[in-house]
Formats: sequence, C-alpha cells, structure tokens
Amino acid sequence: MRTGKVPRTPRPATVRGEATRTRIVRAAAELVATRGVASTTLDDVMEASRTSKSQIYHYFADKDALMCAVVETQSDRVLEIQASCLSGVNSLEGLRQWRDQIVKLNRTTHGLGGCPIGSLASALADRSEEARRLLVKSFERWESHLAASLKAMQDRGVLSPRVHSGDLATAIVSALQGGLLLAQTTRSTRPLELALDMALDHISAHTVRAKPIRAENRSL
Repeated sequence: MRTGKVPRTPRPATVRGEATRTRIVRAAAELVATRGVASTTLDDVMEASRTSKSQIYHYFADKDALMCAVVETQSDRVLEIQASCLSGVNSLEGLRQWRDQIVKLNRTTHGLGGCPIGSLASALADRSEEARRLLVKSFERWESHLAASLKAMQDRGVLSPRVHSGDLATAIVSALQGGLLLAQTTRSTRPLELALDMALDHISAHTVRAKPIRAENRSL
C-alpha cells in the first residue's frame, strides 16, 4: 500500500450507483474485520460484494481509497453508537454507566476484533497518510462526545473548572483503546475494566465535593 494523499473519488450521482458503492464498502469492512487489511484483496472484495473489477475501480482509485471509505463507514457506525450512549451524560454516575455498556459489549464479543477504529488505526496509520488523517478525525469525534459530557459536569458544578475537559476526554479514549487491545489479546474484559476504572477514578478525583452544612445553619 503506497503512502501519500489518496485521490478522492466523487460520490455516485445515482441511487443505484450509491447502492453499489455502499455494497462494496460494507463487504470490504466485513472482510477487514475478520481478516485484517493486509489479507483483504480487491479480488476478495469483488467476490464478497458480487461486483466486477471495473465497478471497483469506477468507485475507488485503488485499495487505499477503498480502505479510506472503510474507515469512514466504520467510524460512523461506532461513533453513532457512542453519541447515543453519551447523549445527556452529565455526571460521574452517567460515565460509569457508559463504562458498563462498553464492558458489556466487549464481553458479548469475547474481545474479538477489538475496536473497529483502533484496529484500522493499527493497520493503516503508518501506511496511508489519508487514512491516518481520517482516523485522527474519528478519534477527535469520539473525544468530543466525552468532552461534551465532562463540560456539562463542569457547568453543573460537579467537575472542577480547573481541569481541561478535552485533555480528560483524550485520556479516557487512550485508556479505552489500550484496554480494548488487551481485552482482544487476552479474551478477557478485565484489562478493559481496569483501564476505564482508572480513567474514571482520575475524573472522580477532580469532582467538586459538597461542603458540609454547619450545624447552626441547618434548618430544624
């Protein structure tokens, strides 16, 4: 796979064309998830998507361009779920519930596949500059959902205004990705649980504790 900027392929102008392109990308994404990027060939994608080589090259300049489309598709899928899980979260308890959802999902899959975005980053970040830029945007979007929840906690006076919500969000995603990688390797959710608990304990250390009310100020 060559490095450098991948030529952008215009989106299909017809509904049929868009459906064909979507079928190709979905087939490629499924193959990459099970085989990895290096072991997925364009011939494999042709067979899985029931398309011809001319159709593949009509929509994608080469394998690099197709893998960039896979990055976008997988990122949208994962981040749509994350946006839903983090919507309205404005407390440490809400973040712990998000943590439980992540762990439950990982337990269901036995860690297989790891994180779709993280796996693509491992395979593509050093091989395609365009894919790397897309992956950076994906992680930034993920962090933005967490940062919004942390900022909401600050607005409510729950989290100290002295901490940087964006930096905390980056730390959480970093812990999450490391935990998912180890969970994938060990086939155990324990590393993921420990990583997320450590990240949330760090946030807990920066929460604002309510000051006790003096006895003489209490209402009878």
